[in-house]
Amino acid sequence: MSDVVVPPEVTAEVTQILSNLVLGDNQIRSSAEKAVDERLAQTPELYLLAIAQFATSADTELMRSFSLVLLRRLLFRPSTSQRVALYDHLASQAIETLHRILLHSLLHEPAPVVRRKTVDTVTDLSNNASKRGYPWNALRSQVFAMADSAEVLTREAAFRVFAGCPNLILDLHVEDTVNLLQKGLQDPQSTEVRLASLRASVAFLTACDLTQQAQALALMYPMLNTLPSVPHTQQPPFLSVLTELASSNPHLFRPHIPALLSFLPSLLLPVVDAGPTPTVARPNPGGGSTFAFPPVSSTGKGENGEDRESGEEDEVRKGALEFMTTLSEAKPNMLKNVEGWVNIVVRGCLEGMGEIPEDDTEAWLDADPAEDPTDDTYPHTYEHSLDRVACALGGAAVLPPAFSFIPAMLASHDWRLRHAGLMAIAAIAEGTSKVMQQELGKVIELVTPMFGDQHPRVRYAACQCIGQLCTDLEEVVQEKFHEQIFAALIPALEAPEARVHAHAAAALINFCEGVERDTLIPYLDSIVERLLKLLNPAASDASKQPKRYVQEQVITTLAMVADASEATFAKHYSSIMPLLLNVMQNANGPEYRKLRVKAMECAGLIAIAVGRDVFRPDSRTFVELLMRIQNSPVDPKDTMLSHFLIATWAKVCQALGEEFEPYLPVVMPPLLRVASSKADISIYDDDEEHEDREGWESISMDGHQVGVKTSALEDKCQAFETLLIHASTLNARFGPYVSQVLELALPGLRFYIHDGVQEACAMLVPVLFSCGKNSGTLSQQMVVATFSQLINCIGVETDSSFLASLFKCLLDTMLVIGGPGSLAPEFHNGLLEATKRQLQAFADKRKARAARPAQELRDDREDLMLIEEMEDFALEDMAKALRTLDPSHPLLIAVSSVRDLGLHLSDWEGEEDGVVPS
Repeated sequence: MSDVVVPPEVTAEVTQILSNLVLGDNQIRSSAEKAVDERLAQTPELYLLAIAQFATSADTELMRSFSLVLLRRLLFRPSTSQRVALYDHLASQAIETLHRILLHSLLHEPAPVVRRKTVDTVTDLSNNASKRGYPWNALRSQVFAMADSAEVLTREAAFRVFAGCPNLILDLHVEDTVNLLQKGLQDPQSTEVRLASLRASVAFLTACDLTQQAQALALMYPMLNTLPSVPHTQQPPFLSVLTELASSNPHLFRPHIPALLSFLPSLLLPVVDAGPTPTVARPNPGGGSTFAFPPVSSTGKGENGEDRESGEEDEVRKGALEFMTTLSEAKPNMLKNVEGWVNIVVRGCLEGMGEIPEDDTEAWLDADPAEDPTDDTYPHTYEHSLDRVACALGGAAVLPPAFSFIPAMLASHDWRLRHAGLMAIAAIAEGTSKVMQQELGKVIELVTPMFGDQHPRVRYAACQCIGQLCTDLEEVVQEKFHEQIFAALIPALEAPEARVHAHAAAALINFCEGVERDTLIPYLDSIVERLLKLLNPAASDASKQPKRYVQEQVITTLAMVADASEATFAKHYSSIMPLLLNVMQNANGPEYRKLRVKAMECAGLIAIAVGRDVFRPDSRTFVELLMRIQNSPVDPKDTMLSHFLIATWAKVCQALGEEFEPYLPVVMPPLLRVASSKADISIYDDDEEHEDREGWESISMDGHQVGVKTSALEDKCQAFETLLIHASTLNARFGPYVSQVLELALPGLRFYIHDGVQEACAMLVPVLFSCGKNSGTLSQQMVVATFSQLINCIGVETDSSFLASLFKCLLDTMLVIGGPGSLAPEFHNGLLEATKRQLQAFADKRKARAARPAQELRDDREDLMLIEEMEDFALEDMAKALRTLDPSHPLLIAVSSVRDLGLHLSDWEGEEDGVVPS
């Protein structure tokens, strides 16, 4: 800029500070950060303007970009002395100067990467100013002028601003907005301008109201036509932007499904020759394409006959697949009956799943599954998409196209296609389980012969497939097909490859989770015999020590087999328990962390299975080992130990019953410490880089990225679930801890960031009351505090499934202390008022749903049915609580009335049906 607004000495100082901030020396950078904070605390206007001016005058792109990012962070960061952002301390003249500097950079910055940083800062400033009631009018006029510029970079920047600030175009006539955006979408010179315009169009359609959206439907044609208008390899970002719109506004695509079907197959299926690339607005009148299966190489010919690079091709395919998958998830009823749609998606997934590098097998065989170097080259995207599509569209839609290909894949000479066919059955099992049940025998007949395949990865996939079927069609598989499955799975435990026999052991876990004890017993000896051979080879095989991951898996499987076979497992107790105790005693190195905790878990489950009398002789040794492990110095890298210790103590409690009471002083302190832990949260600016940390999840909230330490929340949930086990097992003997645990459980009812904690506390409260009543430790103060908290929670609008738990908790707690007659009048009245509020809230929600267009209700039928089912559970528990107070209470009529407001969507359509083609 020509006009200098900051004294030269300040400019020089800021230049030095910013230069130090980007250095790798931590000490210099820390001093620079301190200097920035000090200057901003003293004269925020001067130094913010100095940073802004440096963003236009610095010699290097790096420093101009860095200045813009820093300015964006600082402007709306709360000042150190107050909770008010620095922007709010600026005088109007300073804001005008800041605007002028940034508008200059937006128009004149020559480097594309820096110009995009300017856009980010400008849009952030505009949006925050708008929230405060200060529209930036000069920005609007300049950006509209920039959209007509002869300079490509300037036009791109303009549409990037519209994408970041859709409010700049929301109050225009819709026709003018459509014309503006369409011009950018059809930019004859620049793909980047078209992409920026597409982002702006999506932002506009997402931000506008339904009336504006209906008037802007014509915009969809030029938006979709950006796909065939750009070179093949540049389509992924366009597909990604359209995927965002498909997720938030899927109904906008309804009129365009046939046109999309004329275009997307050529992206998703490399072997398809769709002829000349059609436009989406005017699809190729020839219609369909010729399909061939099995798939050929993923490389193909581009639009001009050029070879496409495999990596580029894969990104295009994945972009098209993600778009189709997302749209299928967002509007399943709109798409499940569209001819060709499901076939294309399923076919695309199956082809992608068959593309495993041939030369990966040796590395795969040698790898520990937790450190598998071939995992990066495995086609996870295609397998995951198939799972998502099956869950979204259901068995009647997905099974016919899937099984038109899978039998041929399983019969292929190429092991990769046999592998893909088995993994495909595993992937679709969850979403298609209701329909697959009808032809499950034929599916099992297809899968079990694959256990004899010559290729180890195919046999591994067979284990995966059977294991997944056992989980997703639980009980049906175990009850009807146990003979066929065991005939294949038990011999697989003796496979020569470690990864195969370990995975066979893993599949047994899935089988045991849904098996009846009597079904398992005839096979118990064969299973345990083979598992013990894997865990502890005979002397003749001593040179072939099992891999550690195999030992870990075998121990886990033994635990599940013991749990499923219950007391019958006692015959194998003496063979296994000494091995487990030996592991706990001697597996002390860091490389044995997982093996040791698995041994703890297994021993605990076996103790429960065989019962107190069988376990008692080893119980003291087991407990002493647990105490030694618990009292050992904490290894900060051992993230599993605390979790497994808590869980194992609970298992010992269940096994010993009241005999566990002497160990409570050892068990309770760490358990209470975890239960009382606070949520660990970090807040970042949207543009602030933060490393992905194991056990953390990042969510977007109020313009910030909020990091939540989910591993700590899971530990807290586990602690309350474990307290429930101890309290329910020991009852009166748990009395000394009732008050302390209740003090933690009551706030846990309002621990809104984790449903599991709330549910566990709701189940724990009435059990604690029972313990307190039977031990004489339940005080009137506890009763008052508990009912106050319960009624307060019920009075807050909350998730309907948890609301049902709250009413059940209240009812059970009320019954423990002597029934509704023991409820103080203020609690009686408070409960009725809270119930009225919830009934009104449910009534309002149901009326609002009923007012939605019929087509929307049909499209969202399955989601709405689930929502109303959860509400009905809550209404049922409300009614139980009211009937306990008064069998003829007037509010019972209100409950029935609210229930009648339900949409009864289950009556709209019959249950999905269909069969797997032979």
